[in-house]
Amino acid sequence: MSNPLFPDRPLSVAVLGASGAVGHELLELLTERCFPVKELRLLASARSAGKFQSWNGSNLEIQEVGKDSFQGIDLVFASAGGSISRKWREAVRSSGALMIDNSSAFRLEDGVPLVVPEVNPQDAQKHKGLIANPNCTTILLTLVLAPLASKVPIKRVVVSTYQSASGAGARAMQELKDLSKEVLAGHSPQPKILPYSLAFNLFLHNSPMQANNYCEEEMKMVNETRKILNCEGFRLSATCVRVPVLRAHSEAVNIEFQKPFSVDQARDILAAAPGVELIENIKENRFPMPTDVAGRDPVAVGRIRQDISEPNALDIWLCGDQIRKGAALNAIQIAELLLP
Repeated sequence: MSNPLFPDRPLSVAVLGASGAVGHELLELLTERCFPVKELRLLASARSAGKFQSWNGSNLEIQEVGKDSFQGIDLVFASAGGSISRKWREAVRSSGALMIDNSSAFRLEDGVPLVVPEVNPQDAQKHKGLIANPNCTTILLTLVLAPLASKVPIKRVVVSTYQSASGAGARAMQELKDLSKEVLAGHSPQPKILPYSLAFNLFLHNSPMQANNYCEEEMKMVNETRKILNCEGFRLSATCVRVPVLRAHSEAVNIEFQKPFSVDQARDILAAAPGVELIENIKENRFPMPTDVAGRDPVAVGRIRQDISEPNALDIWLCGDQIRKGAALNAIQIAELLLP
């Protein structure tokens, strides 16, 4: 697309990966946010083709994706994995459609905007037919870092994530339910989707290990945050953990600033930040939980406190729905930036 804005008319939209957890959420959000859809085309692998999905009062048949699937389409939401996105990128491009891709395939590619609408909306206008949706944990983190960094420069961030089963897809969520029943029945859980059972358990993120002994998920946070904040040397270290929660990720974030940053000022800034909700009752020891944000848009923050080991640092806790703001909602918000 040479024009960064969509035409002033309802759009023909395709959802690639319509049968997955994020695909389902995309369909709900298109209705909920009154996105201007003229035609909705549901695409998936041959395994899901022929199934029907309810949307906006209609039952739509899922079609097997092919080279002609994108003809006449204005906008493609791709959420079927990196290999699928790479396979169909040229077909989408040649059709003239814009692809908003939820996989990691293109996030660090030069010339491909990586966008969190509340943080760097201007980057969406630079697209050349493809915009990348960041990793879920990165989206949640940058919503908190950006408004604080705009007041006082950040020197270093250390983050630990507590990532729900939803990050591994709908089948992982079902496996957590099934294996939890197995444990309660006195049986030994035998995982098939995840490498280890999440039932009453947790494990360090199982994405491929990198040469520096960080896993791929951790390096996604490092590199994507740098690109979104437009700071190549941004110092960040991450430890990612999978925990037995169905949906909504949590993060413990330590932020070291260039100079002292008062807790009260940080609290006021985050309470007013777009896409952020403050949940903090120190007297009652009540702070954000995954259940506070599951199925909801905001990223909840709380327990904002002075780091007692470093006068220039603050500790912050956050929770956000991985399927919603961490994936589907962010993608639709990107598309909304380009509406007339």
